[in-house]
Amino acid sequence: MKTVLTNGKKINNMVNITSKSNTLRIAIATATVRVSNLETIEAMQQRKVPKGDVFEFARAAGLLGVKKTSDVIPDCHPLPIEFCSITYQIEGLSIIIMVEVHTIYKTGVEVEAMHGASVTALTIYDMLKPIDKAVEIESIRLLKKSGGKTTLQKDEIIFKAAVVVCSDSISEGETTDRSGKAIVTRLEDFGIETTNYEVIPDDFDLIQKRTKLLASKVQLLIFTGGTGLSPRDVTPDAVLPLLEKQIDGIMETARRYGQERMPYAMLSRGLAGTIGKTLVLTLPGSEKGAIETIDAIFPAVLHLFKVMEGKRH
Repeated sequence: MKTVLTNGKKINNMVNITSKSNTLRIAIATATVRVSNLETIEAMQQRKVPKGDVFEFARAAGLLGVKKTSDVIPDCHPLPIEFCSITYQIEGLSIIIMVEVHTIYKTGVEVEAMHGASVTALTIYDMLKPIDKAVEIESIRLLKKSGGKTTLQKDEIIFKAAVVVCSDSISEGETTDRSGKAIVTRLEDFGIETTNYEVIPDDFDLIQKRTKLLASKVQLLIFTGGTGLSPRDVTPDAVLPLLEKQIDGIMETARRYGQERMPYAMLSRGLAGTIGKTLVLTLPGSEKGAIETIDAIFPAVLHLFKVMEGKRH
């Protein structure tokens, strides 16, 4: 949660996750409840605790805890819980609670898993305290989480990129480039060095010449501009005949991502493919459209280079 000042007053805002993509997110959390004697363990196992079946009551409470996390923890986003498992293991005088939560969403479920584990532990504590005054909760911790960009490992390949801005108006000095420079900045976030940056007019032959030259020098070639439907938008038309393998899924993902944010993303004719071992991408000419495309496909798209080297998925 970020704190900003408005008219001298502090206002807390939730973290903005609108730029993120839905991915499978998994979290596993654990909590440990320790009792003081074996009689308490036996009472639980034999379902003789006066307040009822401890395991089932606590499991139901834990499920509610997972689902209601955003209601009690202010900065947690409401999200769909698509799977939740609560299991128990008894080791001596300790009851070990394991909570596993899955979702397909823009943010992780580690807090939901830990909240579920804590509610389960508190319910066990509450149900056992009439027969065991020394029961205590020892620990609540996250064991594992996966999903999202933070779990994608950086590739060992050293990437070099070229960014080419296709625009008549920018090449003639009538307007200034923003999308190309924004792409260069975003690539830096992924450890990718842009060794070539240039602006050229919307010229079919020139775009093809630059594609052939740069594809032999860099691993990643990105064009921005000329992907629309105006008479001078020819970037995809020039690049397509040069591609050795077209990868439709990359731009399908980008257009779907963009369409969720503005209604005209479906009109982009951007394409993706390879020339040799170089990935070629054609992005929209608007700064917003270019950045949204990067957000939609990176860093997952970089896995392509491992695949091209023959490494297993």
